[in-house]
Amino acid sequence: MARHDNLYSNFVAWMKIILPLGALVLLSTMFLISRRFDPSTAIPFARIDLEQRAQDLGVTNPTFAGVTENGTEITFKARRARPDTKDMEHLLADEVSLQMRLNSGMIIDITADNADMHQTKLTANLDGNVRMITSNGYDITTEMLLSRFDRFYAEAPGPVTGTGPTGSFQAGRMFLTRDKASGYIDLLFTDGVRLLYKPYVTKE
Repeated sequence: MARHDNLYSNFVAWMKIILPLGALVLLSTMFLISRRFDPSTAIPFARIDLEQRAQDLGVTNPTFAGVTENGTEITFKARRARPDTKDMEHLLADEVSLQMRLNSGMIIDITADNADMHQTKLTANLDGNVRMITSNGYDITTEMLLSRFDRFYAEAPGPVTGTGPTGSFQAGRMFLTRDKASGYIDLLFTDGVRLLYKPYVTKE
């Protein structure tokens, strides 16, 4: 039942974007058909106009929301979203923010310059000035973060730097997952991890 609810929530969220875009496509097509062109140039001009209109399609300030199979609430926002003209399964977004709210009360906020979302695979690949801030004291930056809408998962395939409760650090890769057995969140750094330890000083 939970899986069905998740799929339904994701479906509704995507429809809020897809239906308005579909309406714009239909209106653009009707407009092109109604115009009169020289038969010898009708096809080339129509193609150019359609491509330009596809580039201009988009929705401002869209919001996607859903719940993963383990109950994590995920909210995705952007300044603007538009379909990828080369592959309509992809939705491109600018100035994005992603929030994960866990059952434990922990909150993870992620921001980035751009995002590429896949409607079927339910993935969101963020790139450009990616920053992740957690409510338990971590502040991490990287250039790319791969995440999912259907389950709790995020991966930085490249170098990361940041600060945390124990000090500052850098690594070649990062994984953010949930342990299936315990339900605890695992933040794993690999590939050349360096930590500058900051000892905790008690106040007298």
